[in-house]
Amino acid sequence: MRLQWRWAALKNGLLEDAAYRVEFIIGLLGSAAVPAAIQMVLWYALFHVGTGETPRTEIAGMTYSDLIAYTLVSTLFTQVRGGDHDFDLQEMIRSGSLSNYLLRPVGVVEFIYLRGIGGRLFTAGLCLVVGAIGMSLVGMDPTRLFGAMALAILGNILHYQVGAALATTAFVWEEAYSVLMVKNMLVQLLSGELIPLNLFPEKWAWVWKSTPFYLYVFGPTQYALGKWSHWDLLQALGTAGLWMLGAWLLIRVTWGLGIRNYSSLGQ
Repeated sequence: MRLQWRWAALKNGLLEDAAYRVEFIIGLLGSAAVPAAIQMVLWYALFHVGTGETPRTEIAGMTYSDLIAYTLVSTLFTQVRGGDHDFDLQEMIRSGSLSNYLLRPVGVVEFIYLRGIGGRLFTAGLCLVVGAIGMSLVGMDPTRLFGAMALAILGNILHYQVGAALATTAFVWEEAYSVLMVKNMLVQLLSGELIPLNLFPEKWAWVWKSTPFYLYVFGPTQYALGKWSHWDLLQALGTAGLWMLGAWLLIRVTWGLGIRNYSSLGQ
């Protein structure tokens, strides 16, 4: 009887583990394949549908092949960019469960990020392997992916820092969730996730250049595709470091002010 019970427990554990892994892979493939397919349909329509006798050869200096390559490579870094840890922080503040973490001998902002970063690092490693194989097959330099992925991981950290600072609006506004949603929509556009930032009109290029968001997807993609030099990558890494320092200082200020007015009656 005891042996049967142990076997049943082991089997249930294996099934749950397998289900989790399958769910993770399906979610990863879905989040990567669907947006990429939509973009490819858009590029095909722009270059091949309704162009008359003289089809377009390029848009904003990018050919059809350039746009397809951008879509495929940027998908690797899009999977690294995300994370909902800032939403976790916002909900903890709103519900009052933050009190349970304030009692621990660790910074709550850092703890929440480190608790959830494992999945993103695994995704980054998976994307690195898949991307290196794919680029090798088409004759591109796969070694550039390592520098590009390093920049994308810094972008992931910076993305969380910005979200963590914005999450402090929950100290004074119960609907702070909407602030983070607006931030995510802006990031999708200004990071180069939806479209290459080259497609912005030149007079509006300052919009994305004045934010750190282009370091998340557009920058790594440009370097991986050989559009950026090694010096451009070093400059981008330095820029990311400066933005991270500024975001860290912002977190110290916003959380310091927020904790002063924090109360969790009944928690």
